[in-house]
Amino acid sequence: MNVLIIPEDFSNDQYILKPLFSRLFRTLGKSSVHLQVCHDPRLRGVGEALKLERMREIVQRYRKIDIFILCIDRDGDTNRRQRLDRLEGEFNNGQTFLAENAWEEIETWVLAGLSLPGEWRWADVRAEVSVKERYFEPLAVQRGVADTRGGGRKALGEEAARNIPAIRQKCPEDFDALARRLATHVRNTVP
Repeated sequence: MNVLIIPEDFSNDQYILKPLFSRLFRTLGKSSVHLQVCHDPRLRGVGEALKLERMREIVQRYRKIDIFILCIDRDGDTNRRQRLDRLEGEFNNGQTFLAENAWEEIETWVLAGLSLPGEWRWADVRAEVSVKERYFEPLAVQRGVADTRGGGRKALGEEAARNIPAIRQKCPEDFDALARRLATHVRNTVP
């Protein structure tokens, strides 16, 4: 099975998305998935990621992909899910195109899989629109990985990926919703 993860900007998000989805597929019983992150064309933000023309370009370029997964930040926009639903509807005619918006940023999924400082309440982290600046970056500094690949995203993303059940439990509206949709697809796909 060939899977293409499409981040709104791969430069940092790739370090989170690749380990999370690699581990997620293993938990779904698909350890032989060929997973890649879309680098070409490079999307430069959520505005480009939500453009139908850009997604068509990607789907046409990567013809051998079985599942396309677009992952963007919600950024406090409660209408973003509806836009993703419309975008998905344009593609699910012969290929699988799934889209999800992380509440509120992709970095939240990493934090959900980590042991956080005792004074942090998960409800506060989950509700924060600027989770990257308020929680992720300070944690990367505290853990001594802020100067590593992706500002700590590689190290923390790999660590968080070992705890997919916690991410699914703490992020039911986004990560778990996507995981359930992927599980349905995996079950309905010939091995």
